[in-house]
Amino acid sequence: MRYEHIKRTTQRLRHEATPEEQKLWKYLRRKQLKGRKFLRQHAIIYDSAGDEHFFYVPDFYCFKENLAIELDGKIHEFNKKRDERRDEILKGMGIKILRFKNEDLNNMEKVLQQISSVFND
Repeated sequence: MRYEHIKRTTQRLRHEATPEEQKLWKYLRRKQLKGRKFLRQHAIIYDSAGDEHFFYVPDFYCFKENLAIELDGKIHEFNKKRDERRDEILKGMGIKILRFKNEDLNNMEKVLQQISSVFND
């Protein structure tokens, strides 16, 4: 996909955030979690051929920690193989991945603690 299309895709994803993404974003935005800057729906390009790029868009990404966070709703029950392949590629790039089920956000303190536990202090 060309860069212009990637940009439009990520903008659309940010505007169509799920309620769960909005809930977690309230705690991650503006460097609220231990001063780490997180981005929402940021494209990570893992391969390119000319002006065609292949990418993944995690729900949240922190450059400083090289950390991707994914919130898994019901749709992920049907995409487990695709998610595993995606995680494999990202891990190969040195990116840490944390996955949370939407229900996990009912205990936000525990989720935030798990996220900050992987920080390189």
